[in-house]
Amino acid sequence: MSSAVWVALGGALGSLARYFATIAVTAILGSEFPWGTVVVNITGCALIGALVGAGALMAKVASDSVVRDFLIVGLCGGYTTFSSFSLQTLTLLQAGQSARAMANVIASVVLCLLATWAGYTLARAVA
Repeated sequence: MSSAVWVALGGALGSLARYFATIAVTAILGSEFPWGTVVVNITGCALIGALVGAGALMAKVASDSVVRDFLIVGLCGGYTTFSSFSLQTLTLLQAGQSARAMANVIASVVLCLLATWAGYTLARAVA
């Protein structure tokens, strides 16, 4: 199969995972703040950090574009939601909720960077 097919398959799975995770988080935490998107971005960043940080997988990814295309480009790309993050932040700003918009930006950027570092560090320690 071509790389595009692997990206599409991973993207479809990642998108479905994002959809169901967002529904679950919103059911638990409510819809007053875009927690579903924040949680998906954090876990997606942790996952991509773990995938890249894992020594054995890193070697496999470097030598096998199918694995990279499916997991990193497709699955992680379909799962993370920065486009949704941007739209929700803009919507909060347009609704005059600048404090919530800024909280969304800070939570998403800072926590996602920390999650990426944590996933990377944990995977490197285990590998």
